[in-house]
Amino acid sequence: MATVMNRTSENSSPDAANDCGDDTYRPDADEPFMSLKQQAYFRRKLQAWKEAILRESQETLSQLQVDSLREADLTDRASSETDWSIELRTRDRQRKLVSKIEAAIRRIDEGEYGYCEVTGEPISLARLEARPIATMTVEAQERHERNEKVSRED
Repeated sequence: MATVMNRTSENSSPDAANDCGDDTYRPDADEPFMSLKQQAYFRRKLQAWKEAILRESQETLSQLQVDSLREADLTDRASSETDWSIELRTRDRQRKLVSKIEAAIRRIDEGEYGYCEVTGEPISLARLEARPIATMTVEAQERHERNEKVSRED
């Protein structure tokens, strides 16, 4: 998945940004924040990530249909069921991730992508590069997690 995300790139025009282009482009802090070029870069990155997840999910479904549980031995069958259970849990987490990716793409469309939903400040490009679905700055996320931890302990 990470390699798919790292393969996304950017062209010079917003229309060309949807095509495969310059694989060397990376957003730079010297550029205007969330310029059309940066938006197109993150849109492609998110779309490629989503497509990879959906492709893996389809492969899992195909594999489930092909490999029915045929093991005669109870231990082998239990092992296979455990493996599939883990695989299906992973796919469920990825289904939720697809929703977050789609929400991030909507934020790009609405001009809200890259800005903290709590403070309204720009989220660092390094954070967006590492976690393109981020909705908060590192500081706001840390505060949120501290508050969440405190409320769980109460």
